[in-house]
Amino acid sequence: MITQDQLKDVLDRADKLKHYLHIDEKQVELEEEQLRTQAPDFWEDPKRAEEQMKKVRGIKRWIDGYKDVRTKADELQLAFDFYKDEMVSEQEVDNDYALAIDAIEQLELMNMLRQKEDPMDCVLKINSGAGGTEAQDWAQMLMRMYMRWAEQHGYRVTIASLLEGDDAGIKSVTMQIEGQKNPGGEYAYGYLKSENGVHRLVRVSPFNAQGKRMTSFASVFVSPLVDDTIEVYVDPAKLSWDTFRSSGAGGQNVNKVESGVRLRYWYTDPDTGEQEEILIENTETRDQPKNKERALKLLKSQLYDRAMKKRLEAQAKIEAGKKKIEWGSQIRSYVFDDKRVKDHRTNYETRDVDSVMNGALDGFIKAYLMEFPTTDE
Repeated sequence: MITQDQLKDVLDRADKLKHYLHIDEKQVELEEEQLRTQAPDFWEDPKRAEEQMKKVRGIKRWIDGYKDVRTKADELQLAFDFYKDEMVSEQEVDNDYALAIDAIEQLELMNMLRQKEDPMDCVLKINSGAGGTEAQDWAQMLMRMYMRWAEQHGYRVTIASLLEGDDAGIKSVTMQIEGQKNPGGEYAYGYLKSENGVHRLVRVSPFNAQGKRMTSFASVFVSPLVDDTIEVYVDPAKLSWDTFRSSGAGGQNVNKVESGVRLRYWYTDPDTGEQEEILIENTETRDQPKNKERALKLLKSQLYDRAMKKRLEAQAKIEAGKKKIEWGSQIRSYVFDDKRVKDHRTNYETRDVDSVMNGALDGFIKAYLMEFPTTDE
């Protein structure tokens, strides 16, 4: 059974959320922005209209989030009072407390995501490190972990490209994690940017005949997935395409048609003048034009991400930490035989390894956002 102090803490946190989220001001702002959508010529410019609708949804999300917190806090107060009159049980009060705390923490966490990129969908790429089959198996385990996390949070995952391992696992995978059209399904980039870096696995390898303890590495790269409202310039003179026959599930048709696309783009660093080839493959569908469209979107996401990282000084630390997939550069260690997962940036640690590998990453994400908060520019 919760105490009077725990109840007071919930009520105080709910009141503070209303104050520092400026809920009353947001309510007025929402009414003003909704009026703009009722103009007779509103949909004549679809792109501008979508930007406006996105703005309305963004404001409404904060108001709805606070309403949910307020409702749950008030229900907890009622349950606490009813318990004194023996109208509800201790378990019911504790359940209401858990619901209120969860709603408050979710809104507090979302408030930490203040960069304009944070609400976007994201592209998540995993590369296996040196170590052959063991590292490739680890990369596949990470892929499954992120897919489970996305599934639990209402995001849609699309595999844009996947390179199978030699004997098991994967060498690399590029996934698009999207959910902006789902209720609560935004901020994929804001949450998953905390996963940028090298992930280290320590376990007794099932691929080693002597049963030795092995260490493997895989890198995770997360960038915002741009949409049609984001302007990113692609120089056509620096762009070229190849096509190839896809491989994988799908029967004979997969190999008959050159539906896979390979995009090559020569990127010039605006500060140093150095050139680098960006290579993107997409085998998502059997429709070559659709694969080209998706590959171009991935290119724009990479270009936007590079421009963003130059703008954000904090990202320099992330980049420095993932230059090499090896000892000393990892952001997180997963030690299976000790039943321990530890983030080296925040020191957040859990011994529930199985839950983590099944997508329970919220504790790590929250610890990262609290340690490295971002603010509006």
